[in-house]
Amino acid sequence: QVQLVESGGGSVQSGGSLRLSCAASGYMYCMAWFRQAPGKEREGVAVMNGAGRTNYADSVKGRFAISRDNAKNTVYLQMNSLKADDTAVYYCAAALSCFSGADGLLLRTQDIHYFGQGSQVTVSS
Repeated sequence: QVQLVESGGGSVQSGGSLRLSCAASGYMYCMAWFRQAPGKEREGVAVMNGAGRTNYADSVKGRFAISRDNAKNTVYLQMNSLKADDTAVYYCAAALSCFSGADGLLLRTQDIHYFGQGSQVTVSS
């Protein structure tokens, strides 16, 4: 059982930045971030495998960046140019392996083995 502990959420005005962190209790090859807005399904935001390969949801490309420190079993999500539509609970996610499709690494809830407890991000316009 791997535990994921998130930190760094909060409130920010539109155009601002936030950085989320997630500390895992063990090494996981595939690390990702998902989010869930009120009344919507959980969606993948960013994914990174142990080799450094990444993929992003179209809605955040060019604004968000995922990174990881394998020595610390920690993954980060740097969120810039935040919009009101980015308001959601953000979940750290981990899987034993990442799956790939025609457009690169996949962001699918069914591939995830562990989710963190969630961290609220609120962007006011």
